[in-house]
Amino acid sequence: MKPGSEDIRRLFGALDDHLIAEIESSGVTLAELEEIAALLAQETDVVGETRHPLTGVPRQIYELLQRRDALWDEDR
Repeated sequence: MKPGSEDIRRLFGALDDHLIAEIESSGVTLAELEEIAALLAQETDVVGETRHPLTGVPRQIYELLQRRDALWDEDR
């Protein structure tokens, strides 16, 4: 299932419109975004034993959001 802007905001909170558009156009699925959100939240119990390394577009989105979170933490 292709995620919409509301799905992305629900999973990751307030993001810039250009970042949401980039995620929407990436072709990532809603299930992949949910996995990324769990990894970013360090909810390893949610991912559990089925956890596998992210590759391709999901990995790129994960790294982008991880950098964004790190920059946001530095600004606090």
